[in-house]
Amino acid sequence: MTMIFKSGLSRRSMLKTTATAALVGAVKTAFPSGALAAGPGPEVKGVKLGYIALTDAAPLIVAKEKGLFKKHGLPEVEVAKQASWGATRDNLVLGGAANGIDGAHILSPLPYLMHTGRVTQNNKPVPMAILARLNLDSQGISVAKEYAETGVQLDASKLKAAFEKKKAEGKEIKAAMTFPGGTHDLWIRYWLAAGGIDPNTDVSTIVVPPPQMVANMKVRNMDVFCVGEPWNEQLVNQNIGFTAATTGELWKGHPEKALGLRADWVEKNPNAAKALLMAVMEAQQWCESMDNKAEMAEILGRRQWFNVPSKDVLGRLKGDINYGNGRNVKGTDLFMKFWRDHASYPFRSHDSWFIAENIRWGYLPADTNINALIGAVNRDDMWREAAKDLGIAAADIPASSSRGKETFFDGKVFDPENPSAYLESLSIKAAS
Repeated sequence: MTMIFKSGLSRRSMLKTTATAALVGAVKTAFPSGALAAGPGPEVKGVKLGYIALTDAAPLIVAKEKGLFKKHGLPEVEVAKQASWGATRDNLVLGGAANGIDGAHILSPLPYLMHTGRVTQNNKPVPMAILARLNLDSQGISVAKEYAETGVQLDASKLKAAFEKKKAEGKEIKAAMTFPGGTHDLWIRYWLAAGGIDPNTDVSTIVVPPPQMVANMKVRNMDVFCVGEPWNEQLVNQNIGFTAATTGELWKGHPEKALGLRADWVEKNPNAAKALLMAVMEAQQWCESMDNKAEMAEILGRRQWFNVPSKDVLGRLKGDINYGNGRNVKGTDLFMKFWRDHASYPFRSHDSWFIAENIRWGYLPADTNINALIGAVNRDDMWREAAKDLGIAAADIPASSSRGKETFFDGKVFDPENPSAYLESLSIKAAS
């Protein structure tokens, strides 16, 4: 199929595109009135949000614990734990009115996969909106202790011989991630492929919910996994495995989770959506302060949220990383960013990479119109409105929806203006 990459599309011109009839129909249904109308306050008192027990859910949890939702006129916001990313998807498909959820702390590519119907029952599109990014950096790629002698770190090729030996013995090599096409899947695939290990043929990729990663590694149910914190740190604290690399070492300052909502909820409740966004943005600023890290770790560790020791959360929040393989570094800049470096802003160029990688691995078709799809889902316009209402200085509000070219640890460069060149440069990808 021919690859199509269009740039500079406005929302109106995007609606005219012939990318797919289903996409156009979904967008027209989701945003019939166009720009958000001003109003006196939130149309509703609350919204049902989901989260997975991962440190990057902190902005939602902190906004709830610190009364920020109530401050912005949403006293009845629910923040409900989800069993897995699959459960998050299913509950978003249901929607809050049908005992599901209206929005979530979510893997950044997942709203796109839902919007196009690629991961929903009967491939039915569920129009989605991304209102903000929740964080940058601080996921981890962890490896079972049996591979410690390989010396594997950022260079995954050191695992190649060990994997080949194990396969020759008739044993399966399992690489765990949290959802097909999600961020953790893309990080571990990128890392393996950069080391000459084909994630399609050399290993078996399996789906494991984040809170179950450590337990599965403990019973030797996997060889490597990629997940967010606190699970990589807990693995090390329990002496079960080690961290080969943090994802910030793969791509410095990379985007991770997003605040995603059903597009119909946003359209029906534009003022409430902005109020929700403002509360989350304030929480992100609180989470960013190093002075608040210990309290944040204590909050997240509570039984009703993560139910883990706060020490499993705190270390990497501060940039202190015990890799578990003899490396123990303090005060790195690989800690999770919630606000600095424009962490909250949903750069369209970031979404462009996520979509390109989903094309690379066959989760999205090769003829996907990347910019049209981003134009349908990414609501960076709402972020800028919310920022202005919060009194954020104009200098701190990105003027552009693109951060420009991004460089990865293996020297690959992604240019959001030319995703096809990036895809063509990759030696390992899904068979066409």
